[in-house]
Amino acid sequence: MRGGEGGGTGVRSAGLRFVGVVLGCLSALLGALFLVVAGAVLGPWPRARRVLVAGARWLAALERSRRSVFFGDRFPGPYEVPDRRLLRYLAARVGTGLVTGIVLGLLGFGAVLAVLLVRGVVRGSLDWTELLGQLLLGGVLLFLDVQGLYALTALDARLARACFGPSERELLRRRIDELALSRAAVVQAVDTERRRIERDLHDGVQQRLVALAMLLGRARRGRDPEQADALLRQAHREAQDVLAELRDVAWRAYPAALDSLGLEEALGGVAQRCALPLRVRFEAGDAPLPRPVETAAYFVVSEAVTNAAKHSSASAVSVRVTRVGPLLTVRVEDDGRGGADPAGSGLTGLRSRVAALDGTLHVDSPLGGPTTLVAELPCA
Repeated sequence: MRGGEGGGTGVRSAGLRFVGVVLGCLSALLGALFLVVAGAVLGPWPRARRVLVAGARWLAALERSRRSVFFGDRFPGPYEVPDRRLLRYLAARVGTGLVTGIVLGLLGFGAVLAVLLVRGVVRGSLDWTELLGQLLLGGVLLFLDVQGLYALTALDARLARACFGPSERELLRRRIDELALSRAAVVQAVDTERRRIERDLHDGVQQRLVALAMLLGRARRGRDPEQADALLRQAHREAQDVLAELRDVAWRAYPAALDSLGLEEALGGVAQRCALPLRVRFEAGDAPLPRPVETAAYFVVSEAVTNAAKHSSASAVSVRVTRVGPLLTVRVEDDGRGGADPAGSGLTGLRSRVAALDGTLHVDSPLGGPTTLVAELPCA
């Protein structure tokens, strides 16, 4: 049953393509008439080029629709075709379409001759030598016509891709631009992270150390044993707080658990330190992840959870890490008030970190919540 369905689909596909080829011949004839009429009527007028380009764009849109409907081609939507390339495509397309029409006409003429040949065989008006010569000549012409039709349809497809889609040079240039922007964004993100660490050390750890030194100094200079003992207990608590804050800063800079225990355990550490109830579902399998992917996934979760705890007034956060084939997906959702700014410094840094690995970061945070952050990281 499936084989029959597949065969029917193949027949329908071949039929659509044949109709597309025939319509391409008609559109080429229309394009040729347009070029002849435009050249004869408009002549050297200043407005001739604008009218010519406008007509060429309409014909090109018609060709683009034909390729999409009958051949299943997909072209970039917002891509703007330069005028000169558009006119070159129209001229080449007219030539290709007219030649394709000639080849189709020859195939039709050959079919008529084949019918006449069969009729002659049935009536007995052809001997076997004449029949053999006709079959040999017809077979060669049929082979040449089919090969020519195949080559012309392939050329038509290449012309459409060259006109409506970016060329290989443009794709390479775009890729270079993307890499340059990504590199600059990563450098900026690293500088921002360094400034944040310096601020945490200066405003947090350094101030606590100053307070600890003052407590120890007061305890050393004090003459009352009970007061000195109280100051030492306070200094001991302050030292414990300093150690905890230093540990937190070190985790934000780079979690050592990633190197020793892996991403799942590192995310468990995030859950332990989170001020909100955090549920982590790790479904990435047992296969090892590339180290840059693990690092990026960790910082996506850590930054998203920190933002939820500080700014969203959320009561709970959920994290889900899944791997399907070569793609690792990190989804963080909180039930806060929403309204997160995708252009903010924190999310911009995350987007740059993810983009450096050819990944994508999507943020959905309507007013009233919830906020959903999804990062897709290629593992290959």
